[in-house]
Amino acid sequence: MEYNFNSIEQKWRKRWADNNTYKVSTDSNKEKFYVLDMFPYPSGAGLHVGHPLGYIASDVYARYKRLQGFNVLHPMGYDSFGLPAEQYAIQTGQHPELTTKENIARYRDQLDKIGFSYDWSREVRTSSPEYYKWTQWIFIELFNSWYDKSADKARSITDLIALFEKEGNASIQAVTDQETVFTAAEWNVFSKEEKEAVLQNYRLTYLADSWVNWCPALGTVLANDEVVNGVSERGGHPVEQKLMRQWSMRIKAYAERLLTGLDSLDWTDSIKDIQTNWIGKSKGASVFFPLWRGIEGEDTSKTHIEVFTTRPDTIFGVTFLVLAPEHPLVDVITTTEYADKVAEYKRVASLKSERDRQSDVKNITGQITGAKAIHPFTGAEVDIWIADYVLASYGTGAVMAVPCGDQRDWDFATHFNIPIKNIFQDKDISKAAYTEKDALIAASDFLTGLEAKVAIEKAIEAIENKGIGKGKTNYRLRDAVFSRQRYWGEPFPIYYKNGLPQTIAVEHLPIVLPEVEKYLPTEDGQPPLGNATVWAWDTANNKVVENSKIDHQTVFPLELNTMPGWAGSSWYFLRYTDPLNTNAFAAKDAVDYWKNVDLYMGGAEHATGHLLYARFWTKFLYDRGYIPFEEPFQKMINQGMILGRSSFVYRIKPLFYYTNEDPYSLDKKIDIDIKKNVDLNMELTRQMPPIFITYSILKKYLNDPYSFSDNNFNIEHKRILKLIKENVQNQNVSVELSINDATPIHVDISLVDNDKLDLEGFKKWRSEYANAEFILENDGTYICGHEVEKMSKSKYNVQTPDELVEKYGADTLRCYEMFLGPVEQAKPWDTKGINGVSNFLRKLWRLFNLDENGSPRLDEGEPSKDNLKSLHKTIKKVSDDLERFSFNTCVSNFMICVNELSEQKCTNKQILEQLLVLVSPYAPHIAEELWEKMGNGATSVTQASFPTFNEAYLVEDNIEYPVSFNGKMRFKMPLAAALSPKEVEEIVLNSPEAAKYLEGKTPKKVIVVPGKIVNIVM
Repeated sequence: MEYNFNSIEQKWRKRWADNNTYKVSTDSNKEKFYVLDMFPYPSGAGLHVGHPLGYIASDVYARYKRLQGFNVLHPMGYDSFGLPAEQYAIQTGQHPELTTKENIARYRDQLDKIGFSYDWSREVRTSSPEYYKWTQWIFIELFNSWYDKSADKARSITDLIALFEKEGNASIQAVTDQETVFTAAEWNVFSKEEKEAVLQNYRLTYLADSWVNWCPALGTVLANDEVVNGVSERGGHPVEQKLMRQWSMRIKAYAERLLTGLDSLDWTDSIKDIQTNWIGKSKGASVFFPLWRGIEGEDTSKTHIEVFTTRPDTIFGVTFLVLAPEHPLVDVITTTEYADKVAEYKRVASLKSERDRQSDVKNITGQITGAKAIHPFTGAEVDIWIADYVLASYGTGAVMAVPCGDQRDWDFATHFNIPIKNIFQDKDISKAAYTEKDALIAASDFLTGLEAKVAIEKAIEAIENKGIGKGKTNYRLRDAVFSRQRYWGEPFPIYYKNGLPQTIAVEHLPIVLPEVEKYLPTEDGQPPLGNATVWAWDTANNKVVENSKIDHQTVFPLELNTMPGWAGSSWYFLRYTDPLNTNAFAAKDAVDYWKNVDLYMGGAEHATGHLLYARFWTKFLYDRGYIPFEEPFQKMINQGMILGRSSFVYRIKPLFYYTNEDPYSLDKKIDIDIKKNVDLNMELTRQMPPIFITYSILKKYLNDPYSFSDNNFNIEHKRILKLIKENVQNQNVSVELSINDATPIHVDISLVDNDKLDLEGFKKWRSEYANAEFILENDGTYICGHEVEKMSKSKYNVQTPDELVEKYGADTLRCYEMFLGPVEQAKPWDTKGINGVSNFLRKLWRLFNLDENGSPRLDEGEPSKDNLKSLHKTIKKVSDDLERFSFNTCVSNFMICVNELSEQKCTNKQILEQLLVLVSPYAPHIAEELWEKMGNGATSVTQASFPTFNEAYLVEDNIEYPVSFNGKMRFKMPLAAALSPKEVEEIVLNSPEAAKYLEGKTPKKVIVVPGKIVNIVM
């Protein structure tokens, strides 16, 4: 009976769905194991073969753990809110919900065909109101929480209010932006507005004016990871810095815990390093520089500039201050003389993203303000500049410039001829700053002669004693802007009463995204929800009503921004534990049982976005007692990218010129004739069919055009020249083929087989190629060039899994993707090796010796020693490799085992049954089919137990000993493995083979290494 993978795989996909084979429930009697993939955004392009790489690996592992007896949670869902769907809606006029549903349907169909063991009853979609109801609830919980530094956790805002009412805020240790100290008496007489203004400085989610990445073309704020080289990642639109009223998350409250928590995680060092650097912990001092009292027309006697420095020991090397262009004091302190230049500099700086400003070290720009500050120790006046390498959102938005010890300050000072004071003993700073900490401090008053470490402590002590600052730990991590001026996102559960944000009670959630006619911002610049006509909150009836009913008495306006994409993805792993719960984000017993994710698969590109935010929200929910763990993902594997193999055709162009003129002449008198030839080329090229030259001939020509000769090329060359000449029909025009300027053009890989182009298919592919002409190989074929690149529709190198499943089967695709190489590494996609994997599965099928009715003809007796050895060797290797997440080597081991069993003509039922279980995580369809045919119809192979390795089956009965004389191997002798070294020695010395080399002499020594060698020393 032949192996018909199409019918087998269709049969088992249906059987699994009908029987809910992969449905899982909470079972406290079984040990749990939670395997999760980073869920996809369902784009219209669907899946290509690179996407399932991590999915297949996690599915293999989920199946393996299930066979080991674990209760395995392995769900899937969709990150279905986001900018791409909204942009598509803007372009096509279709509602994002419609296109998202269509895209999800396509993804689901593709995923099903690959045979994943997902529990689809637990599917979640971030754009479903049933899901984002709880995203809104988490937002409200954050809004109603503050961070207590003394307890090192988040607490209810009601606790904070109670403390304010009792003792004010002077002694409260909190992560806050509140600078003003007040007493209990003062708090108790504050108005509602004043109290809320204070609470906004403590809440874990709050409204504030923030510098954001604003993209005018998209009409929205972008996260840092959505901006690349100063333009939006999607669409390539310019991005500028803009101060906007935004919702923010106080993630910096968790900076230290986010750092220390990394130690407990089984993640790669590279991902940990990225997060560590992003959080950016640094210890130093906050120092106040008073403003010079000579600012024209302004009283600045009580104003100072606060800077944070990690090198307070270098404070005597300060020769100027630099503020971020957005610093609030810039407009206050700038003198009239420099006002226009400062304003222009601020405008230009606003057009750059934060990332560009930080990374651009080549272009040195800045502008002096005319204002001066007073050095807090020396009393000297120092100029105040602005420069875009200082960011308002990092630290205090101001730096004390010590050009002798900081290279960027040194470059700035050198560029603008600012004095550089050397405070390092015996160090040359004439060519560059000295940035190490091993120099003794010099010319620095009480710090002179001290090493840096001692000087830092001494400087902080002096700063605090003088009352001009304090020692401080700073973090690069900034609060996360949480507002987006988009339509397709979670609505905020917020309405505004007297301008103050009010939360909507959980029993009235979700606040469902309204219908709008336009997905662009309104004409007056409001977010797209400003187009909604039914978007007001009725506090009397607790429902959304028409905007026309807003009276600011019982009906109030709702928030117009939506949440960012990371809102829903920061907690989705929790919803999978109890996805249908309508009373809570998940039941306590479900969360307590499944806890956090044991194995998480996904891309490394999420290191500073999704992973950081998910860790933040998890720690918050832990603090508030909703979950029993602090970290969401215990073990994480980042799958590498599967790269596409692009194919190219090479277009050469005819070069026309008038026969009585030389277009290459440098004679100025014929310049006008060259223009005539250019015009001639433009006109005639449009009339000519495109001409393509096969890659191998092109390559030969380009390597050596002067000695190149190819008979077929010469024939084709003449034919095409003749064809062109016939089309031109102008006797005064000559023509050449410009082969040196051959243009590579991507061609759809579906038209290429083993680098050979389907000529007729290519002509039908695009209308402009319908009349194409070709310079072909001697055998009449066209050979394409190729290059390994990222898979992309624009490069026509996308291979969809659907095509391969149809041609080879899902089991072949699964095994082949794992076989390509270590899952963590990037690798080129090439189907040349897929036939080998397909043949392996066919060979596995043939081992079962099926008759014409599909019944296996197997031996039910005891297996041979060779059978057992082959099987248990494979059990050991596969078990070890899976525990090390070495998915690719398992496929190699399967192939070796099947080859050995085939050579042994093994038909033993016991051996083959265990082999099926072993293979089933990789090739579940064929395993199920053969499992059923072996008489296990009442059960699924997923209910079997993973085979147990028995070392006894690998013990050799005989060992072939190499026998050497004076270190030179002379012969080999098979001996029983149970023999002692003394017995081995006696047998070897008395053998006829040894007698020939002993020549009657007694050896000086005989060395026996048990199981290895015998060496006779004469």
